Amino acid sequence: MTFETEEDLRRERKAIDTFVKTFGGSYQKLDPLDVDYKIFDKDKKLIAYAEVKGRIRPMRDAYPLPIAIRKLVKLADKSLNPVVSWACEDGIIYGRPEKLRGEIKYGGRKIREDSYDDQELMAYYEKQKGLKYVRFV
Repeated sequence: MTFETEEDLRRERKAIDTFVKTFGGSYQKLDPLDVDYKIFDKDKKLIAYAEVKGRIRPMRDAYPLPIAIRKLVKLADKSLNPVVSWACEDGIIYGRPEKLRGEIKYGGRKIREDSYDDQELMAYYEKQKGLKYVRFV
């Protein structure tokens, strides 16, 4: 069961729009059971895959940045420039998972009825050199 609200999807679109505008590219939304997006350069060549995570707080208060290990594995399986992005209230924080160091532990969110993955193996990233920041305009 998916729990994404229209507000969640709006936040995700704003984040991916901001990300691709940094280099003039475009994107394509993928299946709900896949990673979130294919990323294309300005010549429409596939250059990356991206996962966007919501982080409902300002960038300065966003740490540690969480992501499910299963999402990182899906990104890594694509073998083409994986990027993970956290959509904060005032901008995005993004990086390439292979350049990040984090802590792995069991965690997630408060368990919701009919949800099977609220608690799972997670990676948590603190502020580090491999992360980049773009403020929303």
